[in-house]
Amino acid sequence: MLDIQYIRDNADKVKKGVVDKGFDPGLVDKVLELDIKRRELIVEIEGLRAKRNKVAEEKNVEEGKKVKEELKAKEPALDKAEEEYKEILSLIPNLPSPETPVGKGEKDNKEIRKWGEPRKFDFKPLDHLEIGKTLGILDFETGAKVAGSQFYFWYKEGALLELALIQYAMEILSKEGFMPVITPDLAKARYYLGTGYSPKGNEAQTYEIKDEDLGLVATAEVTLAGKHADEVINEADLPLKYIGYSHCFRQEAGAYGKYSKGLYRVHQFTKAEMFIYSLPEESDKYHQHILEMEEKIYQGLGLPYRVVEMCTGDLGAMAARKFDIEVWMPTREDYGEVTSTSNCTDYQARNLNIKFRRKNGENEFVHMLNGTAIATSRTPLAILENYQEKDGSVSVPEVLRKWVGKDKII
Repeated sequence: MLDIQYIRDNADKVKKGVVDKGFDPGLVDKVLELDIKRRELIVEIEGLRAKRNKVAEEKNVEEGKKVKEELKAKEPALDKAEEEYKEILSLIPNLPSPETPVGKGEKDNKEIRKWGEPRKFDFKPLDHLEIGKTLGILDFETGAKVAGSQFYFWYKEGALLELALIQYAMEILSKEGFMPVITPDLAKARYYLGTGYSPKGNEAQTYEIKDEDLGLVATAEVTLAGKHADEVINEADLPLKYIGYSHCFRQEAGAYGKYSKGLYRVHQFTKAEMFIYSLPEESDKYHQHILEMEEKIYQGLGLPYRVVEMCTGDLGAMAARKFDIEVWMPTREDYGEVTSTSNCTDYQARNLNIKFRRKNGENEFVHMLNGTAIATSRTPLAILENYQEKDGSVSVPEVLRKWVGKDKII
């Protein structure tokens, strides 16, 4: 959430950022109205409590009863005002970075650079579903029978490919100072809500566990953010750099286009997720570091890609700035997103109460950043389509061969 004092002092600036993100600027007026109301009630209640203590000392029973009744009426009103205030404050998104391009949606995103040349086939390329079925490594039919649509089975080299991709990312990033972590696949509501994954609404993501304060995580970002909730980290210990492994579960309740078939949009996949806690003055630097790591990973895989910066209207609530890597996907003859990296500044840290202590003894909220290393749905999709051969086989990227155990999937 945003700092309420910042909103009080910069209401017009906050409204502009909210509008640029496509949110309702009326939220700012509403939260300021509720803020005034709750602060007035706090003053009244503190005054009544002081009066109650005074009349108790004076042993004025009648006046004491009167004050008690006033408190009985005011305290629930304060509880309600606090609840409404926190609810509206949580709906105000993080403000976009001044460097983020202003725009309404995907068409306004900015291409930063390209790497690699899309392959020119001397035969008609098959899509990943046809390839996976022919090779007997990818099975959506059995996935649908066992778990429902948008679930799947990997077999043989397909299963080894998923594991190889995770090993590949972990190897690269552990050498770069990221601590490998295997996180739970479940988290309490405080953590998935605090990192921005809602179980309700048009863009619902989180599967909730019935009769439990738990949901299946949509990414290890949730659990890695929750790891340091309510802690104060020493400045000397920052940055904290993690590469987290988890299964990821997403409702994908929104409406999506024709390119969402197969592995591009599924309900479950495995992911290696980078996560950094940093000093506020260093978060831009570490955001670029995460992007650099993503590019290193996809250059190593030999997959042509482009880097795209999200415009204000495509950032979502949590991010101040965000970059995607989109890999060339031959059968759609276009690029498709495979990674995303966001600088959430101190927004998630305020939600989860994560601070650091400076050398002078002062406490501040940390900045929190996340970025995909490998998602084992879209990356295998891109490998199967880009590395397919005329005879129906698929070449294994050289960097993965030591884990897959062969050069080709036949």
